[in-house]
Amino acid sequence: MARSGSPGSITVLGECVADIFEDSAQSGPDGLSLRAMPGGGPANTAVALARLGTPTRFLGRFSNDTFGALFRARLGASGVDLTASVNASEPSTLAVADLDGTGQAAYTFYADGAADWQWTDHELAQATNDDAVCLHTGSLALVRQPGGSRVEDHLAQAREHATVSIDPNVRPLLVPPPVYRERLPRWCAAADILRLSEEDCGILAPGASFEEACDTWHAAGTPLIVITLGGRGALVSLHGNRAIVPAPPVAIVDTVGAGDSFTAGLLHRLAASGRLGGRIDDLTLEDVIDACTFAAHVAALTCSVSGANPPWADGPTLRIGTAPRLPQLGN
Repeated sequence: MARSGSPGSITVLGECVADIFEDSAQSGPDGLSLRAMPGGGPANTAVALARLGTPTRFLGRFSNDTFGALFRARLGASGVDLTASVNASEPSTLAVADLDGTGQAAYTFYADGAADWQWTDHELAQATNDDAVCLHTGSLALVRQPGGSRVEDHLAQAREHATVSIDPNVRPLLVPPPVYRERLPRWCAAADILRLSEEDCGILAPGASFEEACDTWHAAGTPLIVITLGGRGALVSLHGNRAIVPAPPVAIVDTVGAGDSFTAGLLHRLAASGRLGGRIDDLTLEDVIDACTFAAHVAALTCSVSGANPPWADGPTLRIGTAPRLPQLGN
């Protein structure tokens, strides 16, 4: 049963990635100018949670290279607790982004041998935090070896005292889709919350409708499934009871980090209302709709600025770029 009375802290476990974008204003026939922005799904989620006001702890393996310093600076400036993260000798993960005319990003990854995937059992044991009401993970850190299997084992231990949230964030260019499909039943058995995009759903459950996919994953053990649908909002399914939550209108600059911001908004809202801290048996569909409505606003504000730059709950300015103030929603 979820805790009540105190929102508690959330731990996020996963990778940091340097998102590399072309700076077209500076590029020309003599050279391509690139801009590196700190990213990575789990890191983006941790930043968004902290900016929303949730006490947030990030478990990551930071390279000693220039990008590792960039990651630490961004997370720290957003108020994320990094005391349990690891300094690593391996290089950082890089993702070169190609934006289309609608702001959608496709990535080419440079990730072999990177620091993010080298978790050891000892490092994860040292990072255990029984005070967190939720452990969120997913993306490449959950599936790339040698660390992925160890992260799975860590989830089983964390589940004894915390709500478990997973975002598969499927990257088929780096990990073959059959690998995700083989592991997904184990993730569903561990997860209380599964948040994924409609693109993820198409890869993980090819040929199935969203409803059929949700029912399969409910049967595997996950009570709450949220499928984000871009500008069409989100489909929520709680034990098979479903609803569509609309997305607010927004002038899109790009969609980088939108799904991660949605996840952060969802977990923040549930934590603030005392709904996290163990199994979510007492969660209602109305609770989920409320949390996803808030999450959709957070994602929309992220789409209104360049890069994975989620909003702050208080204060309109950022140390990296600028982002709008988050509007207050009713309790």
